[in-house]
Amino acid sequence: MIDEKTDKKGIINVIDEFDYSTQNDEYNEKFRSWRKRRDNIYAFKFEKNERESIYVDGRGFIDDSLEYVEKKTLSNIFFVLGIAALMWIVFDDLISKIIVSLMSFIGIDIHTNFSTSIIYGGCHEVALTLVILGIMKSVIPMMYLHFKFKVPFKAEIMGKMNNTSALVGAISLAFLVCVGTSVSTAYSTESKEIVTFFASSGADVALWNQFEFVLYTVFDVIVSPIIAQLLFCGAAFTVLRQFGDPFAMIITSFTAALLTQDFRLMPVIFFITLVGCYGMLSSGSIFTAISVNVVYKMYTLALTLIETDSSDNMPLMRNLFMASVVVLGSVGLAFYRMSLKKRRTKLAVYVSDMTFGKRIIQAAKTFPYSAVAILCVIYAAIKAVL
Repeated sequence: MIDEKTDKKGIINVIDEFDYSTQNDEYNEKFRSWRKRRDNIYAFKFEKNERESIYVDGRGFIDDSLEYVEKKTLSNIFFVLGIAALMWIVFDDLISKIIVSLMSFIGIDIHTNFSTSIIYGGCHEVALTLVILGIMKSVIPMMYLHFKFKVPFKAEIMGKMNNTSALVGAISLAFLVCVGTSVSTAYSTESKEIVTFFASSGADVALWNQFEFVLYTVFDVIVSPIIAQLLFCGAAFTVLRQFGDPFAMIITSFTAALLTQDFRLMPVIFFITLVGCYGMLSSGSIFTAISVNVVYKMYTLALTLIETDSSDNMPLMRNLFMASVVVLGSVGLAFYRMSLKKRRTKLAVYVSDMTFGKRIIQAAKTFPYSAVAILCVIYAAIKAVL
């Protein structure tokens, strides 16, 4: 825990007071050294002896408050996060469609329109295009954050699994979240549109006997979650956790949910990302966050395949499947709760005069992050109406 209250000598040092015990020594050393770099405007650093004034050439004696430095650092970080989020939605909503339109113009059998996210045409062309565009959508903002924040790779990516029971607990909780958030939905998401497309092309998607469908499924279920979590739980989360793990978890989950630009998906993506973040901190490895998202993708695919069955047995099969997932998740969660008696998860918490709510508001109102959030909500509303 961090507390802005000074020690007996009147010293405030937010970097040294951060609780680094939640991760391994190598991660902690890299994270601390990144925060201490003098030219790093994205690191929250504040060191002051309350009994002394600091003299700076050209400015005289200064007395910057801890809250002022915190707000300034938050603004710097969320400006960059806003640009990365803007890259995501511009590529997703505009550039990808322009690329497909250009491919169609030069004679490639692939087509789209600007009122829907679905791409149609030849199976080979659609599958390869979906994979390439899906990779670019995540990789471009991820690389932008990496080169702007310049966090060392071993601090950006939590890579040491030190609690395997936390992995089991996170996956089990993800099972319950998947079922809980899918009970009232109509399953009319992009995943169902893709499955329907391949089915209409003559392939029996339930048997996985078409190369293009298998290619897209492997990408959507495995590759896409890896890239997405390197972006959200890697490049973004590490910088945000300077202000405490709860803050980083909520902002990361909120951002991931917003970027779906779909009111039907926002709740499940928020909670799945939240579970992934918590599991990552509990286990010590981003592999847990990736696993949680793979579980969500696999559950969605399985439920979609069941929903495409037009037989009278479909409702029974769907209910049995969902009940089985609930049982599996409950058993795994019970196992994890028993393991907590031996080792409890500890989150790094930051406490200051700037309340948690004010910190959230300061982050949310920073341009262009605020503008991107509004655009995502507007686009989601348009999709809901149309």
